[in-house]
Amino acid sequence: MAARPLVARQPNERLQALIQEAGCSNAGLARRVNMCGAEHGLDLRYDKTSVARWLRGQQPRGRAPAVIAEALGRKLGRTVTIDEIGMANGKNLASGVGLQFSPTVLGAIEQVCELWRSDVGRRDFLSGTSVASSALVEPSRDWLITAADAQVARSAGARVGTSDVEAVRATTEALVELDHRYGSGHVRPVVVHYLNSVVSGLLAGSYREAVGRDLFAAVARLTELAGYMAVDTGQPGLAQRYYIQALRLAQAAGDRGYGGYVLAASMSHLAASLGNPREIAQLAKAAQEGARGHVPPRAEAMFYAAEARGHALLGDARSCQVVAGRAVSRLEAADSGRESGDEPPWIRHFDQAYLSDELAHCHRDLGQAEPARRHAEEALAAHPPGRVRRRAIDLLLLATAHVQQREVEEAVTTGGRALELLGTLRSNRGAEYLDDFQQRLEPYRDEPVVREFGARMEMQAA
Repeated sequence: MAARPLVARQPNERLQALIQEAGCSNAGLARRVNMCGAEHGLDLRYDKTSVARWLRGQQPRGRAPAVIAEALGRKLGRTVTIDEIGMANGKNLASGVGLQFSPTVLGAIEQVCELWRSDVGRRDFLSGTSVASSALVEPSRDWLITAADAQVARSAGARVGTSDVEAVRATTEALVELDHRYGSGHVRPVVVHYLNSVVSGLLAGSYREAVGRDLFAAVARLTELAGYMAVDTGQPGLAQRYYIQALRLAQAAGDRGYGGYVLAASMSHLAASLGNPREIAQLAKAAQEGARGHVPPRAEAMFYAAEARGHALLGDARSCQVVAGRAVSRLEAADSGRESGDEPPWIRHFDQAYLSDELAHCHRDLGQAEPARRHAEEALAAHPPGRVRRRAIDLLLLATAHVQQREVEEAVTTGGRALELLGTLRSNRGAEYLDDFQQRLEPYRDEPVVREFGARMEMQAA
């Protein structure tokens, strides 16, 4: 296969270091690359001379760099990227890490592991970028039209079994609980280090088809959680990358339902926080279309609720009412047991409290204070004490409804309760809701209770 030189034909020190780490000879690496290529339908005929040329700075064309990285990764027992072997050649620029919905399982592993590695390394390009609406919607189209992955099993690396998958699931549940109670500022670094140090090794391991699907499903869930935590720590550009990769991992798992969840519960809400209402509805509709027939009524209720949020932000009260009615109906069907079906763990949290929360947002955005107040109260009554961040947000939704009704004293009292809860959290989302509430109090800034509330906020921030 023809080769092209790297810029200035510099020796490839990255590749040299990895070959030494793997304990491979040039001939041994060539054999491994040829065998790995054959698994991907490639007729590669490299030898020790080919490897020597790579070390001098030449780079093979086409898919060969990815195969070389995979062959080395198998020998090392971990995922190796084409950037690590010095063969990115501009195609794996840091700024694009995590933004691609990869067409292959191998590419998906490479993308997500590079994202985790870059996040742990605190690369500035990850947190400093903004979110493009098209970069949220385009992966949903890829997900809708991409055929299922025919195979995910791997035969190289450390053996991965059912107990490993269960460990990832149990770790995820523990981290979710900590996040609810203390906010992502306390928990997200733990999640990212676990993904980079433990989970990346599992993905690079050896697993049967069924175990592999379950592994991808578990990793998709934890990757989505890391994305949500990026939102809660004020990093929407980073959250976008995690959500795209969670969507791709769900595809590898063969889980259309969870893919829809990522679109409706994650990407859609990210679009909402960024003020992109049209994209909210588009993403929720894509979830409904792509997961049709693969999800129980509870998930359908959540998908409809997400769409309703988009219509509300667009000021379309009629469409919001219609879609919100569908959400209520589907949740009633789930709770009554008439159509409960087999509910996966990722949707069981979506109960009446969460739906009421969503509807309170809708009515707030439509300027409908009384139903916003009613639904916020319903959410507060139903959310358990452990959902500290959610209760704080619902208190601020209720306080906002009081402002819309010009009940300033009630608003400030309720806002004070939210302020107390937020004092126990490290949550950027909570802070954003608090800032929004304070702005809505601005017309009443001269009233004593409002001045007192402002002073309390300043003391807490000090």
